[in-house]
Amino acid sequence: MAHRLRPVGTDFVATAPVRLVFAREISAPPERVYPALAEDVPGWAEWFGAVTLARPLDDGAGREIRLRGGTRFRETILVAKAPEEYTYRVDVTNAPGARAMVEQWLLAPAGGGTRVQWTVAVDGTAPFRHMLKLARPGLARAFRDAVTSLDRRLAR
Repeated sequence: MAHRLRPVGTDFVATAPVRLVFAREISAPPERVYPALAEDVPGWAEWFGAVTLARPLDDGAGREIRLRGGTRFRETILVAKAPEEYTYRVDVTNAPGARAMVEQWLLAPAGGGTRVQWTVAVDGTAPFRHMLKLARPGLARAFRDAVTSLDRRLAR
């Protein structure tokens, strides 16, 4: 059953009770990485292994995301600042226990490529927060595999 989350802003990235931060350098420049994140929303299903469906909503102001296992998100884009930041808030999800969620992607030039940083900022019930902390290694692997796949895709 889907439920509405608390609407939070970009400041939540720094103040959330649970913050998971992952970073990796890839060879593609930010000017190539940013459009893959912010403009080619359906493309997420091709390079982010956990994503089975991604589609823009509301003329690009939002997104619908579906993950393997059945988790669904309806999101609002908070920041789309090319080529350095793409941040969105989850408004509705079927993930039990979630109360507020923002994801931020920061891109910075690094060694001829891009340093990609993904922050997942979350509030939820105590069991949900605990489960998310336990999921950190899996999320780290999913992030690493996703940005590696994205880098290969952009090199074509």
